Amino acid sequence: MAAALAATGRLQQVLRRTPAWKSPCSGARTRRRQLSSSPPQPSASAVRTAFLHFFRDRYGHQLVPSASVRPRSDPGLLFVNAGMNQFKPIFLGTVDPRSELARLRRVANSQKCVRTGGKHNDLEDVGRDLSHHTFFEMLGNWAFGGEYFKEEACSMAWELLTTVYGIPQDRLWVTYFDGNPPEGLAPDYESRDIWLSLGVPSTRVLPFGSLENFWEMGETGPCGPCTEIHYDLSAGVGPPQLVELWNLVFMQYNREADGSLQPLPQRHVDTGMGLERLVAVLQNKHSTYDTDLFSPLLTAIHQGCRAPPYQGRVGVADEGRTDMAYRVVADHVRTLSICMADGVYPGMTGASLILRQILRRAIRFSSEVLQAPPGFLSSLVPIVVEILGDAYPELQKNRSQIISLVEEEEGAFLSCLERGRRVIERTLRQLGPSELFPAEVAWSLSGNLGLPLDLVGLMLEEKGIQLDSAGLQQLSQEEAQRRSQAQQAKPAEKLELCLDVHALGHLQKQGVPPTDDSSKYNYSLLPNGCYEFGACEAEIIQLYSLDGVAIGSVGAGQRCGLLLDKTCFYAEQGGQASDRGYLIRKGQQDVLFPVIGAQTYGGFILHEVIAPETLKVGDQVQLYVDEEWRLGCMKKHTATHLLSWALRQELGPGTEQCGSQLSPERLRFDVSTLASLTPKQLQTVEKTIQEAVGRDEPVYMAEVALELTTQVPGLRSLNEIYPDPVRVVSVGVPVASVLAPASQAALHTSVELCCGTHLLRTGAIGDLTIVGERQLSKGIIRLVAVTGEQAQQARDVGQNLAQEVEAAAARLSQGNQDIRMAQQLSKDVGRLSDTVDTAVMPQWQRRELQAVLKRLQRRANTAIRKLEVDLATAKTQELLERHPVGPFIIDAVPAESLSLLVKVAKQLCEQVPGTSVLLLSAQAPGKVLCACQVAQDAVPTTFTAETWASVVCSQMGGKAWGSRVVAQGAGNTGDVEAMLNIARSFALSQL
Repeated sequence: MAAALAATGRLQQVLRRTPAWKSPCSGARTRRRQLSSSPPQPSASAVRTAFLHFFRDRYGHQLVPSASVRPRSDPGLLFVNAGMNQFKPIFLGTVDPRSELARLRRVANSQKCVRTGGKHNDLEDVGRDLSHHTFFEMLGNWAFGGEYFKEEACSMAWELLTTVYGIPQDRLWVTYFDGNPPEGLAPDYESRDIWLSLGVPSTRVLPFGSLENFWEMGETGPCGPCTEIHYDLSAGVGPPQLVELWNLVFMQYNREADGSLQPLPQRHVDTGMGLERLVAVLQNKHSTYDTDLFSPLLTAIHQGCRAPPYQGRVGVADEGRTDMAYRVVADHVRTLSICMADGVYPGMTGASLILRQILRRAIRFSSEVLQAPPGFLSSLVPIVVEILGDAYPELQKNRSQIISLVEEEEGAFLSCLERGRRVIERTLRQLGPSELFPAEVAWSLSGNLGLPLDLVGLMLEEKGIQLDSAGLQQLSQEEAQRRSQAQQAKPAEKLELCLDVHALGHLQKQGVPPTDDSSKYNYSLLPNGCYEFGACEAEIIQLYSLDGVAIGSVGAGQRCGLLLDKTCFYAEQGGQASDRGYLIRKGQQDVLFPVIGAQTYGGFILHEVIAPETLKVGDQVQLYVDEEWRLGCMKKHTATHLLSWALRQELGPGTEQCGSQLSPERLRFDVSTLASLTPKQLQTVEKTIQEAVGRDEPVYMAEVALELTTQVPGLRSLNEIYPDPVRVVSVGVPVASVLAPASQAALHTSVELCCGTHLLRTGAIGDLTIVGERQLSKGIIRLVAVTGEQAQQARDVGQNLAQEVEAAAARLSQGNQDIRMAQQLSKDVGRLSDTVDTAVMPQWQRRELQAVLKRLQRRANTAIRKLEVDLATAKTQELLERHPVGPFIIDAVPAESLSLLVKVAKQLCEQVPGTSVLLLSAQAPGKVLCACQVAQDAVPTTFTAETWASVVCSQMGGKAWGSRVVAQGAGNTGDVEAMLNIARSFALSQL
């Protein structure tokens, strides 16, 4: 007890001695009622530290760092939006039992969270009030597998709030779950009684229903009742004004796909408390924006803009939305900095698209409302780093890159914003007094200029103009319908086999050990250079139907899930495709059971099998991998490691892998880089890999304690959960040498943590060439590469295309006085460009050839234009000799192209001012071109070129386009003379 009191005392000292940021414009807000009267005001950093130290020192929790805001292996989530996200594998029972994550029992941390999409989306509300944020920090503590439950969780929370933070008990209220009879859920009287035993008066312990006090991860998954702690803002003056401080969730159930609830095999505690709101309470602030998490940013905004000081106003009191703009910019620059530090960059899809919307919203408010100078937003990044950098070091590491990206995006968007503003102003001038702003224009601004629709709405709202919301909704529905139809057109996906939380819980309850898959590494390299893969004997532990139900046997022709005590199959993970192959029943060699894939769930490997005959639990089987498929994966995986290393050698040690995927056909590698690789850099990367392949270096693999790998300079690891012990893959240097004290080996070769299957020597890769490159988002490039024979074929294709480009350049250099030959050369260059764009060839060579072809196309077009001008001059003279001076010239002229015909019409009008011209040119087969130009000062304004050409072309079943003065078109007819007569009749009627 004495030790506990001493720990609490130390935490209180930490809170008292940490100085707080000075809040800007404090004089303007001194009249506000303070939320609490207990001095002093701890800094946000001290509040965060006190939370973590309390659970670590007082109750033995392990402190884990915040996960990246980019979700790990969770495609249904755009951003990490709760502290529990990184622990979902534990809740779902899918965690690898060998991983460090599986050994966690009681944990605490401060998690970076972003809520800007899906179920939790605060973007629209940010700035309008004093509390919403897109980025916030979630303080949380967890207990897994029944380590502790309700009584301990409630007691810890109460002690921290009242004893360490010193919040008066009479300011705290609690709520608990009142039950849900239709679902068979009784009221959580256990939590109610715990609070009463802690001294909370019954008048401040309130029951609520499922909406408020039953927490669910999503439509399916772990869930349970929760109890919430609320803070009373009123301080006893008037009715209570409660805001939620802390949510304590007790994971007891699983929401099934059919909507029913089933008890979880293991119970867990998951709590979350927003740091920003807690700091506002402890610093006696009216709003989270008044705390030291934001006040330095607000001060910097005021100093860097031409706006009045921040006053904390909302609604109608906030004239010109100045204070709203302060809040938007301060909030958004925090979110941008945090996301970019974690490798999420502005882009066109998914999380990257949302980040771009956030960035553009911040730029718009800073430039238009706050009158910030160009480039201002990036100047706030260092302040974010100063405030949050100690808690999240990745901000300090990526500071320069974040500033550069924000600067670049700001410049691009300000240009789009200016164009959008002009479109809006022009549209408004055309509207009547009570007309709505057209939905089509708003939709175009969003789709073509990248202005978010909510931003367009705000711009109109500030001008007092109402957007046609109904029309916008209709356009949105039509777009959704088009996407839905496109999705339905895709082939239906087959039912995926999986082991859910109940199946995993049942296996664990039965004491079934995880699948022994060590045999997947049981292969050797023979003296002749071939690989030998050993077979594996195993026993069928369990069979599963397609809907995940455990069954005792399967019949002929059924697809099923197969769980074995051991396997030599590699289950899909780490970006590597799973093995394929077959199994046979022991003693029955003539019946093959195809294995079409393998997946891992909580250490259990589920094989997808098609059974030609009956299989049953207890059968003894032998497994054989598809050796060609496996070897293809091994080549690509080792090549991926070499590619990662070569990129770091060329681009610098800060180059980060952002993902990879490989199969025997090709490998895909995502890398963070501010700019596309130059052709020379791509060549250098390939050369580095080819040299390592040419040396036929040995590839060393060994399992070592995870802790031994943490301090090795240059060793590569990803944002993944690794088992312990972990497998280290080193090219050319034995693992023991890499791990030796003071070793620098990992700086000079490829050394990574990896559970994949690899070659034993690099020579089998044969060759590697990068055949594709595209930007996924700002700062992330996706490379596609092939190896071996495919790489050589790609180089052959590249060489052949290079020779064709050289031949085209030679033809162009010879010059040509024939317009048709010049046009044919231009078409050949265009077709060659299309071929180069799509061919499987070295990317460095593609980029070089594209640059050459672009120059050739310009030269070819210039030559054509020159020839056309000369031809047009000659044809113009012929026409002038045939036609006397008059109000119009209407004739048929041989012309090789529409552009030549237009030039002839133009020259005629220049040489005979006041004359209007319409020319037709017959082409094969039956096509007729039309060009016309009218004299502006010699005809009535009702006689326009576009109308004239349209009258003629419509008679030919074609169409025309142009302006009042110049127009062109085309159609089909066998009687050109009749069309000329129509043109004359129309011109005479107008003149």
